[in-house]
Amino acid sequence: MINFWTKLTRPFIVLAPMENVTDYVFREIVSRYLPRPDVFFTEFTNTDGLTSEKGYPETIKRLQFSKSQRPIVAQIWGSNPQNFFRSAQICLNLGFDGVDINMGCPHRSVVESGGGAGCIGNFDLVKEIINATKEGLKNKIPLSIKTRLGNKIISYQDWVQFLLEQKIDALTVHCRTPSQMSDGQANWDAIGEITKIKNKISPNTLVIGNGDVLSKKEAVLKHKQYGVDGVMIARGILKNPWIFGNNNIDHKVNDFLDLALKHTNLHHHIYGDSKHFATLKRFFKMYIKGFDGATTLRAELMDTEHITEVVRILEREKIKKSS
Repeated sequence: MINFWTKLTRPFIVLAPMENVTDYVFREIVSRYLPRPDVFFTEFTNTDGLTSEKGYPETIKRLQFSKSQRPIVAQIWGSNPQNFFRSAQICLNLGFDGVDINMGCPHRSVVESGGGAGCIGNFDLVKEIINATKEGLKNKIPLSIKTRLGNKIISYQDWVQFLLEQKIDALTVHCRTPSQMSDGQANWDAIGEITKIKNKISPNTLVIGNGDVLSKKEAVLKHKQYGVDGVMIARGILKNPWIFGNNNIDHKVNDFLDLALKHTNLHHHIYGDSKHFATLKRFFKMYIKGFDGATTLRAELMDTEHITEVVRILEREKIKKSS
């Protein structure tokens, strides 16, 4: 097996998979123009859609990636072991560096379908899913799992021990329960306990902590304090696009506007005039903030109906801020 996880310098830092955020375009912006993480993940991709004749043409687009985004992990989710087997084969053939199973998404529709956090505590089915995915990967690339702390019925100790007994290559734990969603303080003390469990049960499995980390410096501290091999950063990049860098530099308004323009142009190139336009608008709050007139400018951008108009407005603002 070519296991890229074992070749990473510790602590390594991972950009978390985020729905409608870490699509191909955003990952490309990060890989080209920003301090980059050590590992990229795709958005989570449904195995049912990926393996159905009707769903495949649209679903497969979520697994587009470039060489600059390596190492990159395809994250998949669902509840049908056979579809995990077939999806693993697809990901392997596409050339991904690894595959990750999402067993932590707390959104109701995902949980009610038996996927995401709906997997927590469903030991028999999860074992089938893991074995099917491993079989599909043919032991050629690593398999990891991303999950959360156990729910009200299943303790995280029991759940994590079970996952580690499956001898997966890496385990990411979001330090919250599914019911917490993204609320409340992340429980990093639980991660410290999980690393101890890992050392006893499956010392070769890497543990990655996820929750409320807002800088590279903080990620290093988490590694030292809790013994994790890596740290996954999610919403922190939306607050600071340069989060994976070593230095905390105060970036100028035009730095943000330039990123916004690059992102918009690439989005236009990849998706065209209107498709996924709502996804692009999610990033305006990330780029347009912290300066006089930012609120007004952001509202103007949100009111646009065409990407070409967004480009015009951003170019206008760059000229104004430069003069």
